[in-house]
Amino acid sequence: MRLVCFERKEGKTRLGALRDDSVIDLQAAAGAGGLPAEAFADMPSFLSAGEPALYQAQKLIHAVRQDAVTPLSAVVLRAPVPHPGKIIAVGLNYRDHSIESGAKEPPKTPMIFAKFTTSITGPGDAIVIPAGDPQVDYEAELGVVIGRKGKGISATNALQHVAGYMPLNDVSARAWQFADKQWVRGKSCDTFCPTGPYLTTREDVPDPHSLSICARVNGTTLQDSNTSKMIFRVPELIEFISASITLEPGDIIATGTPEGVGVFRTPPILLKPGDVVEVEIQGLGVLRNPVVAAPAFCV
Repeated sequence: MRLVCFERKEGKTRLGALRDDSVIDLQAAAGAGGLPAEAFADMPSFLSAGEPALYQAQKLIHAVRQDAVTPLSAVVLRAPVPHPGKIIAVGLNYRDHSIESGAKEPPKTPMIFAKFTTSITGPGDAIVIPAGDPQVDYEAELGVVIGRKGKGISATNALQHVAGYMPLNDVSARAWQFADKQWVRGKSCDTFCPTGPYLTTREDVPDPHSLSICARVNGTTLQDSNTSKMIFRVPELIEFISASITLEPGDIIATGTPEGVGVFRTPPILLKPGDVVEVEIQGLGVLRNPVVAAPAFCV
């Protein structure tokens, strides 16, 4: 199932599911029976409702009232998880990217860092180059969305805590990232975490570690790899993170990027206003974002 957050003309964000070229408004479709419609009001409510909500949504897709169906062309898609509780990112999780970055050896344990949740933006939204750091880079990543609360989760049971997967772009302001010696500021600028276009639920991704992943800038492929090349796979990451941090429904794990980022190319290829960045993951869709300059004055 492919879950979306979408807006019609009235501007209110709704939770939906894609079916062919249409969006099903899950709250409108819920009607009587099963869980209350409030469980489908938004993504946090849906994820918190757990497996019963997932099961009911699957039934709604196949037996839905026509007034709950809208053509995809008539809506605007937003970030699938607009307000995650946490964004936990993983650095140097592909061996080839570790090598291109100049690391003497790959990390022996996951390198995690935070991206502030205000960096979230959706498909089609602009990546804004901040005035103070024009050295802005793309990073194609597999985003993992947590669906069940847990602490001290074992790798054996870790995937049971996953709601689904989506493309994610870990946009980075390299001058700030490298100058600070820690990565939060350079990774957390507004608009620096595009996600989408939809969240593919776990049952429709039999193996998240066998997916082609690529990044394109203006149609030119600059990253071309496979999630099989991760050093630490999703279950290991969940086990490592949850040993110290409680994972909650809606939290996002950005699992790292493969080789081919712009800053380590010769010459470097950094994002500039007018560019269009695409992150594509096999079976999970294409996340497309234009790049713009920061406005002259900010309030």
